[in-house]
Amino acid sequence: MSAQVMRRRLEDTAMNQRVLIVEDEFLIALDIAETIEEMGLTVAGFASGRDHALALAPHADIAFVDVNLSDGATGPSIGRELAERFGITVVFMTANPEQLEGQDVRPLGVLTKPVMPHILQDTVSYAIANRIGSIAAMPQQLRTLTAANR
Repeated sequence: MSAQVMRRRLEDTAMNQRVLIVEDEFLIALDIAETIEEMGLTVAGFASGRDHALALAPHADIAFVDVNLSDGATGPSIGRELAERFGITVVFMTANPEQLEGQDVRPLGVLTKPVMPHILQDTVSYAIANRIGSIAAMPQQLRTLTAANR
């Protein structure tokens, strides 16, 4: 298969990634969605709590999950279930990343709010590359959880 055909398939796969936004602050969710859509990607839906997030999960590939949602501090358990049950690449976005310490979660990483659009774009690109087995530099602002924090 030619390199051009392979590159085209990777590009098609990358652009078909669907992003779930699990955020209870509507204006923040809209800002995230706008950035995602400007990249040419599809927003799979919005959820402000556990039940709705799990209902939308079959339609998503990547999820941005806040820690504190309308049903409490359920973000870590939602993220874990999205990853384990549905194979979704999870990135937490929270003003309180310390809440994830000691949690049994394995996200791609954690972004500390507020998040600028270019950082979100870099993180989406990194998440897509991670999903499709491509190479991309990890954004400097994306913090990983160490094994001690898991």
